[in-house]
Amino acid sequence: MPDTITQTEMSLADTPQSDTADGLVWAVSCMPGQRPVQLSPQQAAEYLNSRPAHSEDTEALPATAEERPAGWVWLHYDVVHTASRARVEAIACLPEEARTTLSGTDRGTRLEAEGDIVYGALPGFDDGMTDDDTSVSAWRFAVLPDLLITTRRHPVPALGAAYRWLQRDEVPLTPAEIVDRTLLEFADSVRRNIAMLDDQLDRAEDLLLTLDQHTDFGRISGLIGKVRRRSTELRRVISPVDRIFHNEDLELPEWAEDDIRDRSQRQIHASLDDLMALQDRARSLQDELASGQAEETNRRLYTVSVLTTLMLPATFVTGFFGMNTGGMFLATGPLGTVEAGGVCFLFMAIAWLLLKFTRLL
Repeated sequence: MPDTITQTEMSLADTPQSDTADGLVWAVSCMPGQRPVQLSPQQAAEYLNSRPAHSEDTEALPATAEERPAGWVWLHYDVVHTASRARVEAIACLPEEARTTLSGTDRGTRLEAEGDIVYGALPGFDDGMTDDDTSVSAWRFAVLPDLLITTRRHPVPALGAAYRWLQRDEVPLTPAEIVDRTLLEFADSVRRNIAMLDDQLDRAEDLLLTLDQHTDFGRISGLIGKVRRRSTELRRVISPVDRIFHNEDLELPEWAEDDIRDRSQRQIHASLDDLMALQDRARSLQDELASGQAEETNRRLYTVSVLTTLMLPATFVTGFFGMNTGGMFLATGPLGTVEAGGVCFLFMAIAWLLLKFTRLL
């Protein structure tokens, strides 16, 4: 590690800096018990060049905490440009598959281990996400006991939160805790989204419980539909991560097992459980909404049927008196129309009494 490192404050957001080189967003040297120290782009490049090139025959780093290096370095790159991706692909201390993952552009989720190196791609929300947007991007990492390299194409708030946590709290023993912290921040973001969706379901449920003839079924349907759509999107993001941690074939190195698998796995799985419970509730409210809509439709059809039945005798009477035949009674008297109208109302009353007698009303 260079001896000329000076300690400075870094930006607290995961955004590119104007003075970065080769896509380097930040570079920090971390020593447990001390505050992180910022590295210049030149110092970061010198540090990478001083590391031996990766080889399958390279001796594994010591497994115990006493034998491992005391400090570690975190390099964070923006790989949106071709030059920055080429710089990441030239990091010789990483295996080729890890370099390809770091510079990749797909949004797939993966987690791999090769010797003491753990690398992969995990999801994260874009920095510009709003309440009505669930845009998800991917951030990639490769971690060794003394080195953490992360890359992204869009600002990821979870990485910025992990950096702020590193600045405030005590530096962890291994960089694996940064990966764990970033995953925890992502799980917290998912839970905040779930809480907002749950509030929308509460509003929809309140409207359903106060169901009356003025209930706006379209509004309720819109709320439930939005919740189901967004919860489905979130589940598509979380489920692959949960499957990765439950993959029995994945063997993480001992130094990273507790941080990356155990704690993160519990939080991600808990978020998935909450999301599935939210989806079950949304489906239940959707069924209740459909039942309410069917009930309202039946009520309106019932009203129309009753009115049609009551008007049926009057329709018969008017049809009868409308015949152009000779000898029609009431045709010559001055009150024929009034008397015919009385006959209509009489038959309507009789029909109403029959409906009441048969308990159809």
